[in-house]
Amino acid sequence: DIDHLNLRVQKELVEWLNWLKADIGFDGWRFDFAKGYSADVAKIYIDRSEPSFAVAEIWTSLAYGGDGKPNLNQDQHRQELVNWVDKVGGKGPATTFDFTTKGILNVAVEGELWRLRGTDGKAPGMIGWWPAKAVTFVDNHDTGSTQHMWPFPSDRVMQGYAYILTHPGTPCIFYDHFFDWGLKEEIDRPVSVRTRHGIHSESKLQIIEADADLYLAEIDGKVIVKLGPRYDVGNLIPGGFKVAAHGNDYAVW
Repeated sequence: DIDHLNLRVQKELVEWLNWLKADIGFDGWRFDFAKGYSADVAKIYIDRSEPSFAVAEIWTSLAYGGDGKPNLNQDQHRQELVNWVDKVGGKGPATTFDFTTKGILNVAVEGELWRLRGTDGKAPGMIGWWPAKAVTFVDNHDTGSTQHMWPFPSDRVMQGYAYILTHPGTPCIFYDHFFDWGLKEEIDRPVSVRTRHGIHSESKLQIIEADADLYLAEIDGKVIVKLGPRYDVGNLIPGGFKVAAHGNDYAVW
């Protein structure tokens, strides 16, 4: 165990981070198991090494109902993520992985897409509150891959990417999906749409529809994304939009 309250430990870790930055060329940090030490300590490491980007893994359980599924309201869960960023410094480079969005998406794509509109009409994850500080993802080395601890439904992974790659927040692509699953070309298409239209972490999200079998949203008035098996949505798509990416139960205009 590392005693992060020990001043010598702090000093040596800061020196190591600055060595990684100056001599090796790293310019960002990922804080593993960040709930294992205080945000005040993480702030010391960030302030004294000045990375261009930092992201924390704060993985806590969502609130579940008697049916074993997440409650619609996950405000307490995303508040934990917001609180960490607040304490570390909201104006700095600190962000957190949006585990709230991950947990809700896991269930939503299984015929419960209504979950993707929160009670306030916004996105239900951290991206609905502070998208500039939310790093969205479908799976990572813990949840997917060999550990398989909270995996995304494998046959619906591209629905997850269609969502995070068109929405606010900073999307993160899982190595396994991109290189090992043969999804590189399919993931590339919504990435290109995001880049071409300048969709960014604070883009404006307008949720048009969120039913069991259909989620439809417009981003910055430039991009529209559809999740779900409902096929006939032409009456909901404004004129001038053309399909730029599509696959199993998703499309991007």
